[in-house]
Amino acid sequence: MRARPGAYTALAVVAWLFAACIVVQVFLAGLGVFDGPQRFETHRDFGYLFGWLTLVMVIIAAVGRLGRVLVGLSLLALVQFALQSVFIVFREDLPAIAALHPVNGVLLLVVAITIGRRAWAGRRAAAAAAAASATSLAPAEAAS
Repeated sequence: MRARPGAYTALAVVAWLFAACIVVQVFLAGLGVFDGPQRFETHRDFGYLFGWLTLVMVIIAAVGRLGRVLVGLSLLALVQFALQSVFIVFREDLPAIAALHPVNGVLLLVVAITIGRRAWAGRRAAAAAAAASATSLAPAEAAS
């Protein structure tokens, strides 16, 4: 089964949006550090708001038949995002585990950027293949 070309575009857009949300999250965490601890509530709430984008990426990659790599990376982003909440639970008893929260956040940004770049490259490749297919069909149609 062939990939659905529009799915590449959708996945790229969602991945880049997710990456932008992570950058906003870092800013919100900074507000919590420098403006006051009550600002961490905004950081937490915003995280729960945009976290659904990871599930959207998995669905687009799977339904769009975008291949194992993009489906796998999307699943990885979903798992990483879920781990963000798990790491925070350990802040009192195991702070070294909780300290993985920002590290995982950085790695999650790398994964999101990778998904966005690969999906955009897949979009270009699908468009080129469609153009080549249309070009190869044109002479055959003209001959008949």
